[in-house]
Amino acid sequence: MLYFVATPIGNLKDITFRAIEVLKSVDVIACEDTRNSLVLLNHYNIHKKLIAYHKHNEETSSNGIIKLLEEGKEVAVISDGGMPVISDPGNKLIKKLIANNLPYTIIPGASAGLSALVLSGFNAEHFSFVGFLPEKNKQRSNILQQFKTYRTTLIFYISPHNIEKDLKEIYAVFGKRKACLVKEITKIYETIEFFELGETPKTEIKGEFVLIVEGTTDDPLLKMTKKEQLNHFLEQGLNEKEALKQVAKLNNIKNKYELKEELSN
Repeated sequence: MLYFVATPIGNLKDITFRAIEVLKSVDVIACEDTRNSLVLLNHYNIHKKLIAYHKHNEETSSNGIIKLLEEGKEVAVISDGGMPVISDPGNKLIKKLIANNLPYTIIPGASAGLSALVLSGFNAEHFSFVGFLPEKNKQRSNILQQFKTYRTTLIFYISPHNIEKDLKEIYAVFGKRKACLVKEITKIYETIEFFELGETPKTEIKGEFVLIVEGTTDDPLLKMTKKEQLNHFLEQGLNEKEALKQVAKLNNIKNKYELKEELSN
């Protein structure tokens, strides 16, 4: 069995009992950075064989892990912090596990993106995870253009050496929007700063950041009345039930019966 185990994103106490049990029971632990992982493992008196599993050796290390599993070994995969695979290596390994019909599971836990979303107070009913922007300029531009029209709250991961560049480029594409910059989540110096894109955050540029950005409000449909929205969707070929569903979604209305009654008046 292979276990993808979530680890703390800051405070070492933010780990589940089950995660500790699994890490103590497996034969091998695959780490993004063995030096970082040893801090956590030593804290909980976990002493296992460690192997490196990171983006620079993902292909070869995945094959090695598959071999270990085929030999009957139990393996845990952890990242430096948070959920493995999310903006971290692991997706290739999962594909290989599926292809080889090998069992695997997840041991859930902390997530920096979701924690920052909650701290921001922004709309959390619908959100989209962007993660780290690509290094290549063309790919960065394509990603930003894609998410520019999203009405959902957006979650970005930002490295300290990229923060000025990322904020500048996000503002250039998105324009002024409410934003929240969060760092040191669950640590002593946890920082939450609210600002508008285009402004320079006052937060010290140190550590990993999560940037929460409000979704676009520049949508012609949002300027229509609910009846106009309903007619728009009906003209697009939707039946009344589906059209009502789209109007409810557009206006964050959960009770479609109340919406129907409102539109009938």
